[in-house]
Amino acid sequence: MAWVLLVVAGLMEVGWAVGLKYTEGFTRLWPTVGTAASMLASLGLLGLAMRDLPVGTAYAVWVGVGAVGTAALGVLLLGEPVNAGRVASLLLIVAGIVGLKLAG
Repeated sequence: MAWVLLVVAGLMEVGWAVGLKYTEGFTRLWPTVGTAASMLASLGLLGLAMRDLPVGTAYAVWVGVGAVGTAALGVLLLGEPVNAGRVASLLLIVAGIVGLKLAG
């Protein structure tokens, strides 16, 4: 169950990271509220997952899921560039996440 909480926490991190773009410097109310809610949910779920997982593993997976998800949504929603170097780098992050899961 801790791994499920951790992945959901990572997805919430994606929500607030992308949400920051839509707040326009915290000048738009509802995107700011959604971003803040996603931040709280992300940190809360990370904290719950850390009850059963090592801190280094949990934090690395949380950041990794957030980084890969945010980069993917940047491409899909915001028109950020895609090239072989970026894709290879994201795949290395995914490999690290899988490695941490398998090593645990």
